Amino acid sequence: MTLDELDRLIRAHPGVRVLEAQDDIFYLYDPAGDLPPERQQPFATLVTGDHYERVSRLNEPGAWRLNLGLTKATYTGLFGPPPTERDADWVLGSGHDYAARDALMPHPFYASQHWVAIVDPVALEPLLPLLTEAHEFAARKYAHREIRQTG
Repeated sequence: MTLDELDRLIRAHPGVRVLEAQDDIFYLYDPAGDLPPERQQPFATLVTGDHYERVSRLNEPGAWRLNLGLTKATYTGLFGPPPTERDADWVLGSGHDYAARDALMPHPFYASQHWVAIVDPVALEPLLPLLTEAHEFAARKYAHREIRQTG
């Protein structure tokens, strides 16, 4: 699977708005395009370089990482409770090699918020249910926000 293939697949989900910065791609669920900046939390990201951290070694040629925000139930079903201890660089101690290729793992910085990551995934099929869940979870949060605003 290539980054471009995955990008096209994520963009095809309904209600997705895409933001890009430093060649990284952020996917938000925002069907009306009206989320205020403080509510613009992506449900998935494609990170293409070591712009924000170096633990995943994304500076290697062709390296990239998919990040997904999951429900607590799914995250804990995969990995157990999220890590809480951080090292001097604020990397969460999950026991995983964050630079390992094609291995789903807790996100090095956002696992405590139930995010997962995979560097250079090879096959799309195992990721589809997680991608669907991340999108649906974001859609539910958006719908709840709409209900709260309209009363």
